[in-house]
Amino acid sequence: MSEPVELANMCFACGKENPIGLKIDFTVDGDTCTGEFTGNENHVGWDKTVHGGIIYSALDDVTANVLYWQGRKAHTAKCEIRYRKPLFIGETVALKGWIVKEKGRLIVLKGEARRVSDDVVVADCEASFMDSR
Repeated sequence: MSEPVELANMCFACGKENPIGLKIDFTVDGDTCTGEFTGNENHVGWDKTVHGGIIYSALDDVTANVLYWQGRKAHTAKCEIRYRKPLFIGETVALKGWIVKEKGRLIVLKGEARRVSDDVVVADCEASFMDSR
């Protein structure tokens, strides 16, 4: 595993120094990144569910961290998310992101958030990143 291209201590999703961030710990193994997230009362959208934007942020970051920990500087060009089931406050999701294909500077990744309690997919995404180099 390469060193990160720059420190991301204030990243909303994974930054350890961001006082309002999600503080997700990611692990990267080759072309796959994993992590876990449990929403709390600060992440409410509607009726005790985690806000869709929070779920999107977690998925965007699990895909981005595949590249980040490979030492590659890239940015999200497009991300299409599909919400499949509600995620309630207090439920933990396992996050996974992986590279699907690369063509030139374009890198396509997929991501998913699965409830740990029953392995049901809460949301998944396909994201395109542009290599910045």
